[in-house]
Amino acid sequence: MPRDPRHDILFTPLQIGPKTAKNRFYQVPHCNGGGYRDPSAVVEMRRTKAEGGWGVIFTEQTEIHPTSEITPFIEQHLWDDRDLPALARMAEAMKSHGALAGIQLAYSGINGPNLYSREVPLAVTGGPILTFTSDPVQARTMDGEDIRNLRRWFRNAFRRSQQAGFDLICLYGAHGFGILQHFLSRATNQRTDDYGGSLANRSRFLREIVEDARETTKGELAVSLRMSLHEAGPYGFSNAELRDFIAMHAELPDLWDFAHGTWENCSGTSRFTPEGGQEDLVRGIKDLTSKPVVGVGRFTSPDAMVRQIRAGVLDFIGAARPSIADPFLPLKVEQGRTEDIRECIGCNICVSGDMTGAISRCTQNTAFMEEWRKGWHPERARPKGESGSVLIVGAGPAGLEAALQAARRGYRVTLAEATGTLGGRVARERALPGLSAWGRVADYRTGQLAPLPNVEIYRDSRMTPEDLLAAGADHIALATGATWRRDAVARRHLHPIPTDPAMPLYTPDDLMAGRIPEGRTVALYDDDHFYMGSVLAERLVRSGNRVHFVTPAVKVAEWTDNTLEQATIMRRLLEIGVEVHLSKGPETIGATEMTLGCVWTGRQTALPVEAVVLVTSRQPDDQLYQATKALDWRAAGIRSLTLIGDAAAPGPIAWATYAGRSWAEGLDMPDRGDTLPFRREIAALAPGLSLLP
Repeated sequence: MPRDPRHDILFTPLQIGPKTAKNRFYQVPHCNGGGYRDPSAVVEMRRTKAEGGWGVIFTEQTEIHPTSEITPFIEQHLWDDRDLPALARMAEAMKSHGALAGIQLAYSGINGPNLYSREVPLAVTGGPILTFTSDPVQARTMDGEDIRNLRRWFRNAFRRSQQAGFDLICLYGAHGFGILQHFLSRATNQRTDDYGGSLANRSRFLREIVEDARETTKGELAVSLRMSLHEAGPYGFSNAELRDFIAMHAELPDLWDFAHGTWENCSGTSRFTPEGGQEDLVRGIKDLTSKPVVGVGRFTSPDAMVRQIRAGVLDFIGAARPSIADPFLPLKVEQGRTEDIRECIGCNICVSGDMTGAISRCTQNTAFMEEWRKGWHPERARPKGESGSVLIVGAGPAGLEAALQAARRGYRVTLAEATGTLGGRVARERALPGLSAWGRVADYRTGQLAPLPNVEIYRDSRMTPEDLLAAGADHIALATGATWRRDAVARRHLHPIPTDPAMPLYTPDDLMAGRIPEGRTVALYDDDHFYMGSVLAERLVRSGNRVHFVTPAVKVAEWTDNTLEQATIMRRLLEIGVEVHLSKGPETIGATEMTLGCVWTGRQTALPVEAVVLVTSRQPDDQLYQATKALDWRAAGIRSLTLIGDAAAPGPIAWATYAGRSWAEGLDMPDRGDTLPFRREIAALAPGLSLLP
């Protein structure tokens, strides 16, 4: 199918200094949880994006020296020449289909606690390390010799980047993490020498580094500057000052790369930030420079991308999360298959991998970071095995993904859903405040399944064990989901607490089904700590309720630190009038009040309420599986009977889609025994030290 002519501009080449990008699709640097620990997994992930048609592909943050590292976050290292083989393989993979290969170089300064290297941190101006976890470490103010050393460390990184085969260098000065921003910002630069004070002085180090990059690489590598669009606060490097800086240095880099101030602002979730949400901050900057401009905004619509370019806002469409959700987004636009784009839902589960020191995952793209580890591909399916048919019960995220992947492998797929709506929990949660984009999880999969001739979908089809045995399927997956508990059992309470039946109790399932108290004083107890409690609090306020948000944690929705939205959630709750009770949990629920206990002292207080909403834990709906398992299902010719997704172990939606993919990939595979289900890399032992007598 030919591409839509309206999208032709996205495929026009554009010069970036000495290099030419083949199109306008620009994968900006992004983390992935692999870094120096899982280089082959990261290489194959980037190679997949090259196959998918991106014109420019960047690494993640690459630390250039052990005097500035951000353990426990697992980023790439370029500390010495021993880091070159892995990075050279990555550059080769990026360029394998004609993309330009870029490396983002970072020195974190006052953001680098050096918990691994144990080196004394160095900063533009010394002070407490600014991290997510308030590490009890301070940085020393750099003197003139330190700055000269830092320039030398950057020159070493430039040389190594060129030696590894990269085409572009990105100097990281965004999100508050890069030392270039620390020099530019009066918040972090309180120097009185030639590198402090006026904007010209605060720009000095950046100018020197760009000149060093060009001299070291003989002008053969393009140089981009990644800068924050706006740093809040009275001393922050504001959008107005950024524009002054660009006007002063219009031709300094080969490309300007812009991202909103903090990482939280730049990668806002869809719940709080729309597509293209940074346009107001970047509009007009192109008028200040002749060099190309790239910006981000969780762009998934090619029409929105075209508008950015035609309106003169951007030259390149920057993407991190959309490139994760669909590495083949450019190729699909080029081939006129925009309906096949696997759109990012803006949930930031990908970010949580980096935040937790784990391999990243994606709710939409189940192959993300499994390309090398498991051999999964986001578009191509393995051929099916010897059996022919599968039955999947439950059309939630796990069931839909299982059906799609099994069908792509060539199995005859029957998908049975007990209700009239496909999507399971996604169909319910998408109607909650701010979560409409999450419906893409169901929309994409149902759209992909609809035209497949080997798929039959049955709605309003509640199955019995006898139905399963009579279905004639070789393999059966039960993806029947989970139900929110109607008691306080979760992390704080492992057993139900005393509860008066006179108190009206509600669960998330009740509220999502439309059973909502109105005009009452409601206590919402959140021992889930993810998004659901705060979303429902907002829903309750919209229904005219006075809401008390009770949590045993020290902050609301504490796990959302890992999705970069905890502070935004806290602000939202306070702004809409929710009363927050931290470090408290219910000890008993009476007819007219909830008795709260302090998690630290045990001291109890009474909270008068008229209704209680319990957001605690979920119980797997595995009754059909257990009943069928008790029968002689093998005698019916069934080769495997498997419980998947929330029905096996409730978790985030990304866990469910992953479970569906894993089940489909495992069909007709030999028993692994005790063999690991994925590939991993193990550090080679260095020669031992000889002990002195």
